[in-house]
Amino acid sequence: MIRIVLCANFPGLSDHDFRTSLKLLPSISPNNNTKFVPQPIAAKVRNILIIDDEEKLRTLLARIVSLEGYTVVEAPDCKTAWKKLEQGPVDVVLCDVKLPDGNGIDLSKKMKETYPLLEIILLTAYGNIPDGVQAIKNGAFDYITKGDDNNKIIPLLHRAIEKVNLASRVQQLEKQLGEKHSFDKIIGKSKLIQKAIDLAKKVAPTATTVLLTGETGTGKEVFAQAIHQESTRSKNNFVAINCSAFSKELLESEMFGHKAGAFTGATRDQKGLFEEAHHGTIFLDEIGEMAPDLQSKLLRVIETGEFIRVGDSKATQVNVRIIAATNRDLQNEIESGHFRSDLFYRISVFQIHLPPLRERIVDIEALAIHFMHSFALKTNKKVSRISPEFIEALKHHPWKGNIRELKNVMERSVILTDDEVLKTESLPFELQNSNSTSGNGKILSAFDLASAEKIHIQKVLNYTNGNKTKAAELLNIALTTLYRKLSEYNLE
Repeated sequence: MIRIVLCANFPGLSDHDFRTSLKLLPSISPNNNTKFVPQPIAAKVRNILIIDDEEKLRTLLARIVSLEGYTVVEAPDCKTAWKKLEQGPVDVVLCDVKLPDGNGIDLSKKMKETYPLLEIILLTAYGNIPDGVQAIKNGAFDYITKGDDNNKIIPLLHRAIEKVNLASRVQQLEKQLGEKHSFDKIIGKSKLIQKAIDLAKKVAPTATTVLLTGETGTGKEVFAQAIHQESTRSKNNFVAINCSAFSKELLESEMFGHKAGAFTGATRDQKGLFEEAHHGTIFLDEIGEMAPDLQSKLLRVIETGEFIRVGDSKATQVNVRIIAATNRDLQNEIESGHFRSDLFYRISVFQIHLPPLRERIVDIEALAIHFMHSFALKTNKKVSRISPEFIEALKHHPWKGNIRELKNVMERSVILTDDEVLKTESLPFELQNSNSTSGNGKILSAFDLASAEKIHIQKVLNYTNGNKTKAAELLNIALTTLYRKLSEYNLE
């Protein structure tokens, strides 16, 4: 039987040397009936550095590793290895323990400190347990003995590459997450929002408790995430909880956790969000809704860094930064007896007020364009522009729901639009008419008589599905009068 092995093409490599190298591969045992068919190497996946002072062994190992499709660089000693590392990216190092100018175990520690994502496999001719333990402590991926463990090299290399790929992916996702929640992603050039951003940037690197105030929908959680991302705690958890979404009992359990049997349904111990946020940040949204007796427990956490789980008797220590937010006037809540003054003074060490959207009219267009592109991508629409009339309508709306309301309006408009341009027809009716333009270009306030008439005519036309004759009858006016009104209010 003749076996055919598809292999990489190495000019100058003899058949005898190649057979010898294949003996290190566990899946192939070449014999005289084995024929080798050169094949092009697969596209480069990762870079491997081989460090060994024995040239023949190093070259042989390089050929074997190259068969797997990797790019291989070689070094005979520590000094050359460092130069290779500095010259280009290296993902995995196969390193001999005994080198002319150093020790591979010590070298592995230095390499891991300088290149944390690098994986190192140490090779030794005389393996011993203490060296193996120290190698792993220094960050080596594995420690194997030459000769005895030759068949482990390639599988081990693949596992090391898998770990590198995973670490690279995690690093990429962390970078994307950091960019997503950075201050640079907060849209707005108005003086009020820039003032809020400047304050947040100054407090972010500290451990100070922050209180964000402002109406619902002004972006308080976005600011909280940006503050966390720019802090020294960014590598740890950011945990958010809406204090108005739970009853007092459930909120306490969510925040501090509970012991098994603490209440009906508590079948096992449960960590609270404060424990989940250990060494990170917890965002307490709508803190003004928190019950007074729960406020005292929160105050204890701020003052002592400890809390007691529901149903437990011992305290749990945590190191958490607190960012709180409210749309209420906490000073009024204190006067009415609904909020503790001592807690207020602890959470309001650094206050940042977020302005409502109606005070940021200059930012509306930029926000609208951002949401348009976002929802066009999600809905696979080719919407790319917004008409001037559409922007004008947005600017004259009161935006009681602030940015959240604008986001919802833009999503609806993108869904309804079949054109590349967003026009006022895709806006909700109240936005189309709250501040309309008459035929002569004059802006009509919602309180003007002419504007009220225009809105009423539009409603009747909607009711009649555009039937002008029927609309004229319902309005109790002549059809010619209706046409004149339609022209005057630019409703045709």
